[in-house]
Amino acid sequence: MACNLSNRLRGVNMGGWLSQIDAIQEKDPQKFPGIDKHMETFITDNDFANVKLWGFDHVRIPVDSYLFFTDDDKAIESRIVNLDRAVNYSKTSGLKMILDLHECPGHDFSEVTKSPVQKLFAEDDAYIKKTEKIWAYLAERYGENEHVLFETLNEPVAPTPEIWNSVKDRLCAQIRAFAPKSTIITGSNMWNWPNTFSSLTPFNDDNIIYSVHFYEPLLFTHQNAPWINNPEIKMERTYPFDYGPGFVRKYGFTQSEGKWDRQRILSEFEPVSAFSKKFNAPVICNEFGVYTPVELEAQLRWYNDLLSVLQELNIGFSYWNYKNLDFGIISIGESLHENLSQYNNSQRINNPVLEVLRKY
Repeated sequence: MACNLSNRLRGVNMGGWLSQIDAIQEKDPQKFPGIDKHMETFITDNDFANVKLWGFDHVRIPVDSYLFFTDDDKAIESRIVNLDRAVNYSKTSGLKMILDLHECPGHDFSEVTKSPVQKLFAEDDAYIKKTEKIWAYLAERYGENEHVLFETLNEPVAPTPEIWNSVKDRLCAQIRAFAPKSTIITGSNMWNWPNTFSSLTPFNDDNIIYSVHFYEPLLFTHQNAPWINNPEIKMERTYPFDYGPGFVRKYGFTQSEGKWDRQRILSEFEPVSAFSKKFNAPVICNEFGVYTPVELEAQLRWYNDLLSVLQELNIGFSYWNYKNLDFGIISIGESLHENLSQYNNSQRINNPVLEVLRKY
């Protein structure tokens, strides 16, 4: 079975719609309409039409399982209809749709500093079985839709690559059992970092795309981001730049060290490129972005460098994010970003970033 997609994918994430809703609520709690009303109104068919009009070919829809399934893994049908809408909106707009399991039972990519070993990776495989049940439901419900792709798990953080490779294979096999013709997306360990591709094993199936995420150098892309407590992040920095020793963050890894420019980004993708060539496997960078308040001209230099590298290596992309969550092409109701010049238009569209994305 060959991969159903011959061209590299180019699209955007719709995070904050069916995932990370708590983050949307925190931005504007007085106007937050409640979870169910938010799902009904935050994204509509017009947004899918926007993405198509802008020239992209897909949307990535992050989904937090706890919003759609009970503790005993039963579907909450009153909310599943929002996933049905996403599937229908994307099809009507002529877009592919990546259904990304952003959080699953026993795994939250953002909580690993508090609980370093996620329950999903415990010796007891109870949480793997719970996640397999969820994937059985989703793959069976949407597997007949040719435009829908299934992504096993967002940013896995397993204690060892061997553990993730085993879990990844189980989730891929479960999806394949219920969606025999669908393209599956799965990524590398440790937040889908490029350097962990050297320890990623391919799943024995040709209809697979492998995902990588890229936010480095974090000292640039996330400078002054309020959700990161490291003191080194609370400093304005430009790009290209030499970030010296970088900083030590999760799991003791050093990040952002040294000089960063286009050549450095290209070198960071060497493990990804080697994996792709060795296994003749397509790859997509399905998250990347710069915290919106960062100086715009420096942002554009970073975007041009990264996107040109992805184009050179024939790696697809899904930009993070379509709307809000501090990275949005569109920003509505985010008081922190209300006066940023790039949003100073009636539609609150960050046209400089949108145009560089469309360029590649």
